[in-house]
Amino acid sequence: MHSKIRLSLTVCVALISGALAMTTATAAQKKDDQRPVQKTRQAQAVSKAVYDKITKAQEKVDEKDYAGALRLLENLYNPDKLTEYEQANVLNYIGFVYYNMDDIDNAIRIYELMLRIETLEEQTRKSTTYTLAQLFTMEEQYSRALTTLDKWFLLETNPAPEPFILKAQNLYQVKRYKEMIKPIENAMQVARNRSRPVKEDWYVLLNFAYFSDENYYKVRDIQKILLESWPKKNYWFSLAGAFTELGEDNNLINAYGAAHTQGMLGKESELVTMAQLFLQREVPYAAAKLIEKEMAAGRVAKNAKNYRLLSQAWTLAMEDEKSIPALTAAAQLTDDGELDLRLGNAYLNTSQYSDCATSVRTALRKGKLKSIDYAQISLGMCLYNLRQYTSAIKSFRVASRTSRSKRTANQWISVINADIARNKQIRMAEEAARKKRQELADKRARSTRTY
Repeated sequence: MHSKIRLSLTVCVALISGALAMTTATAAQKKDDQRPVQKTRQAQAVSKAVYDKITKAQEKVDEKDYAGALRLLENLYNPDKLTEYEQANVLNYIGFVYYNMDDIDNAIRIYELMLRIETLEEQTRKSTTYTLAQLFTMEEQYSRALTTLDKWFLLETNPAPEPFILKAQNLYQVKRYKEMIKPIENAMQVARNRSRPVKEDWYVLLNFAYFSDENYYKVRDIQKILLESWPKKNYWFSLAGAFTELGEDNNLINAYGAAHTQGMLGKESELVTMAQLFLQREVPYAAAKLIEKEMAAGRVAKNAKNYRLLSQAWTLAMEDEKSIPALTAAAQLTDDGELDLRLGNAYLNTSQYSDCATSVRTALRKGKLKSIDYAQISLGMCLYNLRQYTSAIKSFRVASRTSRSKRTANQWISVINADIARNKQIRMAEEAARKKRQELADKRARSTRTY
């Protein structure tokens, strides 16, 4: 069962891509919402000349004249003439302008230079370090992003949930999946402590981490949470995959059944899997009705494989008459005799002995049968019911050449021989009775002539 239904890794990665996109979106908000920190406070600590030039640069930023703002700020930046506090403010603005110009490499260079200032205020150091981690992530420098985040966590004593998620996203990118678990769970706990909602994409990331660690109990539990809050088709399939890995076949069928009830099964593979699960649960009638309906709707192909499944379902449902059309169609689409043999057996079960013999003979002619002896027994039974005893005995004798069918075949031969002998005795008795009747008739006729 595990091979049929698997849960797929591609699905998990596709879900995670949405979670990873949040990093870029968060960082991108700086272009519209963020301004370099400490503008008001720094106006009191920097010289008027420096403040005026920063103000002019800010005006150019507001006008989206980033090149003009950059020229002003680069001309202003001179470590020999500025205090470290002033340097920090000028560098902060320069980094901000580079970011708005989409020159991330230079933005990173400037922020790294800014962090080398020993007297940099603690809050500024924290915010700049975190900004660097975001920029490294945007530039796909994931290892550097992780190193920078670790430095930030040493500075921040009360982190919000998002930095933990950012760390998990970077761990994902460097394929350190197991290490994702702790930061994601930390983020969730912090969110709960702050009465904030735990986001869907966090659960998706955590689910992937546990899936990679093959902790299917956790995967199962996470999928249940996702389905309760964000019911989606992919989550039903992921839950079904967890049940498969855990060997919880009943729950697997229930999960698929729930998705089916909600109309979430649309692909042929999904519908066929649902039918197979019905068969596993020993409700073949439901499997047959499902395949029949979806074939009519065009969502399940009318090919040999699916006709075979349909016929199997009808046969197991003891509906041999209904299995015949499916078997007939399937047999016509294959060049081996197995389906013709099944068709012959269906005809045998419905007392259509002539069609039975024809189908089994077709099966033997096509060949590629798993059990030729069983086919010969079926043919012998059809021929026996057609009273073609000589041909029937011939088939049973062929079947008797195999050890497993020898006893059955010989029993049938004995039955036929007994029938032949009985029929012979009946014919002899009938002939004797006919002669007796004729003698009596002749005697009466002679008596009549005497008088």
